[in-house]
Amino acid sequence: MKRQIRIAAIHDISCFGKCSLTVALPIISTTGIEVSVIPTAVLSTHTGGFTGYTYRDLTEDILPVISHWDSIGINFDAVYTGFLGSYEQIEIVSDIFDHYKEQGAFIVVDPVMGDNGNLYKIFSDDFPEGMKKLCQKADMIIPNITEALLLLNEPFQEGPYTEKYINELLEKLASIGPKQVVLTGIYFDKDKLGAASYDKATNTISYALSDRIEGYYHGTGDVFASALVAAILNGVPLKRTTQIAVDFTVGSIYRTKEAKTDIRFGVNFEVGLPELAGSIHKI
Repeated sequence: MKRQIRIAAIHDISCFGKCSLTVALPIISTTGIEVSVIPTAVLSTHTGGFTGYTYRDLTEDILPVISHWDSIGINFDAVYTGFLGSYEQIEIVSDIFDHYKEQGAFIVVDPVMGDNGNLYKIFSDDFPEGMKKLCQKADMIIPNITEALLLLNEPFQEGPYTEKYINELLEKLASIGPKQVVLTGIYFDKDKLGAASYDKATNTISYALSDRIEGYYHGTGDVFASALVAAILNGVPLKRTTQIAVDFTVGSIYRTKEAKTDIRFGVNFEVGLPELAGSIHKI
C-alpha cells in the first residue's frame, strides 16, 4: 500500500456553520488523505448572516504548532490555506510556505477576501496586495471573480462573461506565480455556472459548468476548493478535477435547496462524500 498523502490545512474554524476547517477536514479526509489542521481563529458561527458571534484570534499559536511538528519530524505533501484574518497571518503563512516548499510540498491558496465585487469589510485596502504576495508562492490558486480582480487590481465586472475575458484573467493570474489557476463564478449565460482552469505547463484552459441553482449559499467556496484539492492530490488531471469539484458543490447546493435548509447553516455536502470519493478513485 502506498504511503498516505498528508496535507496541512490552515483556515479558521467555525463551531457551527459549514465552512473553512469543518468543510476541508471531512471532504479531503474522505478521499484517503491525512489532514492536519492549523486553526487561525475560532468562531462560534461563521460571519455570514449571523450576529453576536464569538471570535478568538489564534495568530500567536500558529508558529508554535509548526515548531512542535518540526520537533517530532512531521512533513507534509501539501499545504492548503483559506481565510486568513489579518496581514500578520499572511506574513506568517508566507514563511510557512517557504519552510514546507523546501521539503517539496504542493502549495494551494484559496485567497478568501471578497465576493460580489466587494472586499470583505474586515480587511483593509492593502490586504489584496498581501494576498497577492502569498499567491506568488503558490502552486495553485483558487480565487472567485471578485478575488481575481482584487489580486490584479482591476475593476469588478458583472457577468455574463466572454471566453476571451476569462482566458485573459486566467493567464494574468498565472503570471503572478502559480502553475495552476482555478477561477470560480464563471458564467456565459443565465443558465450555467461553474469554474475555469488553467495549467501553465501545458498552456491548457478548460471549463466545468453545471446548471445554475438560484440563491446564495454560504460555504460553497470552501466546499468547492476542498473537493478540488482532494482530487488534485489524488492524481486526478486538472480538467477532470475541476468538473468533479463543480459537480460535488452543485449536488450539495441542490440537496440543501430541496430540504429548504436555512442557507446560513451551510450546504449538505456530507451525503455526497461517498460519491465524491468514488469519482476520484475511479479515475
